[in-house]
Order: sequence, then C-alpha cells, then structure tokens
Amino acid sequence: MSPRRLRPFIALALPFAALLVFRGRAQTQGENPHGDLELSCADCHSPERWTPVDNPPEFRHQQTGFSLDGSHGGLSCRGCHRSLVFSQVGTACADCHKDPHRGELGFRCEACHTSRTWTNRSEMFQRHSRTRFPLLAIHASVDCDSCHRGQQPNQYATTPTDCGSCHVQSYLNAKSPNHVQAGFSRRCEDCHLPTSQTWHQASFRHPDTYPLLGAHARAACSDCHKTTFRGTPRDCVACHRQDYNATRNPNHVAGGFATTCNSCHSMDAWRPARFVDHSRTRFPLTGAHQRVDCAQCHIGGRFAGTPTDCFSCHQANYNSTSNPNHAAAGFPTSCQTCHNTSAWRPASFDHNRTRFPLTGAHRSTECARCHAGGRYAGTPTDCFSCHAANYNATSNPNHRAAGFPTQCQNCHTTNAWRPATFDHDGSFFPIYSGRHRGVWSSCQDCHVNAGNYAVFECINCHAHTKSEMDSKHREVGGYSYQSTACYRCHPRGTADD
Repeated sequence: MSPRRLRPFIALALPFAALLVFRGRAQTQGENPHGDLELSCADCHSPERWTPVDNPPEFRHQQTGFSLDGSHGGLSCRGCHRSLVFSQVGTACADCHKDPHRGELGFRCEACHTSRTWTNRSEMFQRHSRTRFPLLAIHASVDCDSCHRGQQPNQYATTPTDCGSCHVQSYLNAKSPNHVQAGFSRRCEDCHLPTSQTWHQASFRHPDTYPLLGAHARAACSDCHKTTFRGTPRDCVACHRQDYNATRNPNHVAGGFATTCNSCHSMDAWRPARFVDHSRTRFPLTGAHQRVDCAQCHIGGRFAGTPTDCFSCHQANYNSTSNPNHAAAGFPTSCQTCHNTSAWRPASFDHNRTRFPLTGAHRSTECARCHAGGRYAGTPTDCFSCHAANYNATSNPNHRAAGFPTQCQNCHTTNAWRPATFDHDGSFFPIYSGRHRGVWSSCQDCHVNAGNYAVFECINCHAHTKSEMDSKHREVGGYSYQSTACYRCHPRGTADD
C-alpha cells in the first residue's frame, strides 16, 4: 500500500497512540492528573481532539449523583472543580455558595433558592408558603429585611408570625377609629385580612359580636360607638332612647310602652312601625279586632293598663241596643255571652248555658214570647208563668175547675202543648194496673164531679157498709168513712198500704 493511502489511517491512529503513551506514562510515573476520578478517558476526551476538555458533551454528569440543572448546566467544569481531584468536590450548596445568613436557616439554600437562578424572588416567595407564614397579597411584595430584622442581620429563625409584632406602630397611630382609646384587640387579623392589598382595606367581622342587619349594616361605626367600642350595649333603647322619648303617635312614654323596640320596629327602618305580636299580651287579637286601629282601644295613647273586658270598649253598644234593650232587660255586661269577635251582629245567645235550656218548641219561640217587655233578668223558669192562659182556657178537662196542679210538665211536653199524656199510675192512683185494670170505663167513674177532678169517690165502687168498715178500722187512728181517708191510707189501692 502506498504511503498516500496510509495517511488517513495514520491520522486516526496517532491520537490513540498518544493516549496509550499518556496512560503508560501516567501509570509508570504515577502522574494521573485527575487523581481518583476512575473514569475512562473516552468519557471526557474525543479522538479528534484531546484538549480542551471543558464541558465535554460526551460526559454524563448525572451518573455522579449530581445532575447539572438550571444555571449549573452552563458552568464550566473549572467553575466547581478548582483542582483536578474531581471526587473531592462537595455537593451541598454551601460548599460553593457563601452563606450570608450565618447559619440561621440551617445551611439549606434550597429552601429559598433554586438552581435556575440564585436571586429569583418569585420562587423564593413561593417556597415561603412552606413555612408557618405564607406570603399573601401585599406581603408577597415586601422585602425580606422588612420582616426579618433584629439584633443580628438576616435574622430568620426567630421572626414572630403575629401581626402586632410588625404592625404595633400602625396600631398605636390609628385614629379612625382610635384603636388604643377604643380598646381594640391587637389581633390585626380580626379586621385586616391577609389578602388585602393595603392596610386601610379593613373589614371588621361584626357578626361575631352583634350581627348588623337592615339599616344597621349601613350605619357608620360612630353612630353606635360614640366614644368606645368595648362594652357597647346591645339593647335597642341604649341607642334609640331619643326616638322612644320623642315619639308622639303614639306617645311611648305616656302610653307606658316597653323599651324593647323590636316588639314593633324592625331593623330595616324605624318607620313604619307595627305591633307585630299582640298574642303575647293578655289580649290576643282575633276576628275584627285584628283590623281595628290601635287608637280605638288605646284611647288617648294609653297602652299600659288598657282593660281587656269587652264592656270597657263596647259600653256604648250595650247602652244603645234596643232589640232587645240590654240595659232595661238587665243583660249581663259579659258581651261574649252573645257576641263574638268576628262581628258585633248578628248575636247568638246560647240559652243552654242558662238555668233554662231550650228544648222542643221552645227553641223556635221568639225571645219576646217569654221575655215580655224586653225583660230578661229574673225571668221565671216554671211552665205556669208562661202557660197560665193555656191552663185556664183548657176545658177538656177543665184544669182550673178540676183543680189540676200547675206543674204543666206532668202531662205536657216541650215538643207541643197538644196532645197531652196524663200518667195516672205514675203520679196519682194506679187505675191502669193491678185489680183496677179494666174496671173503670170513664174518668167520671171515680171523679163524680166533672167540674172538679180533685173530688173523687172510692166507696161508689167498693160497696162497703159503714158498720163493717168501722169495725175493721176500730184501732186505726184518724179513721173516717170517707173516700179521701181511704186514699190517704191506701194510695196504691191495696189493703197492705
């Protein structure tokens, strides 16, 4: 083969020969410049060019356990490997980067810094969220030294996390409202949210103390908190005493109104007011009372002590009523006996609650038939008082001539005056039972005087001789040979009576 054809092979062989010579010399003389790197030359050097070896593309640094990420990837080998002893280079951040925090953060640079850039502020603040104090809103734009300041520079480990430690001067200087004078808590977060962009964007969570509803939500703080915040009373009249005293329609003071304003007023507005729950009083409003103006019952703005009986309000109605005339009839003043709260008319009197319940035909009888002349009080309850004319006019039989008793109910019922049923056995002499059954044929058999049923004869039927009866009754006191005497001793018609 000609020398010209061997020239390319010689060019390729020379670097490998040089490498072999280098290795041979290093192994012979102990002059390995890389110390105990223990890598193959081909991991860093190429056959085309032995030097320079900075940032060899063929070297895979991740095999060492320390990947070159972010800014580390653009550094030259000499940037970290100052000497040729590669295995002695430390892998901690502080081995290369001087700790300006004097060890207060525990030499953990990666807690705030990344390999992308040493001073990337946004990434530093993102990592702050891993601590007990995440940086929110305005805190995210504050310089570190604004919070981390103290006797020693860059003091971080002992930085307090409560708002008052940093903002005590703001608390002391606050004038609207004056925090010190009002006795405000130094828990700034009660009013100032960590998400606020400015210190003056305060939002006090009032529902935690006294919920603000209706017009209260629009009121200025100073309307209720005149001089202080702590200990402010919660009852309505504490703020609305002047409204209470100045009210004339109705006059609250003269009317003896309660100072519990919420009984009539709502939080939406002081006016209009409405007494919302009369049922809680001694006089619940029912029927027509619910539509009556307050002044009709509370005359002259008088509320406390207003009477609850009907007559106190309805006396004029009572006195002017003529059908029937209540005053003349002596009606009781307990209006509810006949009237209800739905309407004054019509009235409905429940007679069954009196001493004379209405039964039968009495139920359809006009009141004036019994209560003559509009007289109600003291109306008699016996039948004869109303039915004397019927008694006197009866001729079959003639009640008056016959001496009938005036207890009409003995023969008559309330359903109708006729027909009447006389119970002789139950009330008088038993002529329908026993030995008298079927013996007599007419009333006149015993009542010999048709004009007087009080007169009767026993002897006409019982033909006893006087001498015989005198002999049998010789030892009977009060004996006489007369029918009335017979009935007196024998009311049931038997000898054993």
